[in-house]
Amino acid sequence: MTIHHETHGQGAPLLLGFPLMASAWPGDPELAVLKGYLDRLTDRYRVLVVDYPQLGPGIGKSDPIPASELTADRVCADLLAVADAAGFDRFAFWGFSWGGVVGLQLACRTDRLTALVCGGWPPLGAPYGDMLRITRKMAAAPEVPVRVDQFVTFYESVQGWPEAEAVERIACPRMAFTGSEDEMDYPGEIKLRIAATLRERRRELEQLGWHVTEIPGRDHGVFTDPATVVPTVREFLDRAA
Repeated sequence: MTIHHETHGQGAPLLLGFPLMASAWPGDPELAVLKGYLDRLTDRYRVLVVDYPQLGPGIGKSDPIPASELTADRVCADLLAVADAAGFDRFAFWGFSWGGVVGLQLACRTDRLTALVCGGWPPLGAPYGDMLRITRKMAAAPEVPVRVDQFVTFYESVQGWPEAEAVERIACPRMAFTGSEDEMDYPGEIKLRIAATLRERRRELEQLGWHVTEIPGRDHGVFTDPATVVPTVREFLDRAA
């Protein structure tokens, strides 16, 4: 299977995970968001970006994965294989939203991470059950523009994941961040309290060695503003990676 990836810049290896991708997609149709990150990172980092997962026909340059196979184990194995192909032995990982979920799973499966940045997702108290219900509803809605059934498989695969024990074992330098107003409502009275949950678990995370921060006045879309996000994260990365 082909997984399209690109590297930019020179320096410490950094894998930028979802929702940043190597090719244009509906979340960044002109690659303007990606360029904003690269412009602010490639002076010090060799940045790896990946078309992963394949979100639908004509989106990205990677081969599609059967929806039934996109488990957390498969995702982590694929990303480590891409890191190998890029010549990354040890590397920092930065993901946001689903990419933050993936970062946690990756950090619990490998000792190759030099640092972990988990954005838009609380490492403790995370709503995995809610995300399974949401993705099942979205997969049944024909108007959704990207493939969602694969994310149903992913969230099924992490139900029952021993979150507290797994997060406690993460040893690399680690950061969690979100916008202070990050809360999303979905049909069926499902509310994702991303910022509130991170705030409630902040002391516990900091006791475990996490660097935790909120970006004031911003919601889940804060990742589309690299001018705000990158300086916040680089303060951590430049010390850790």
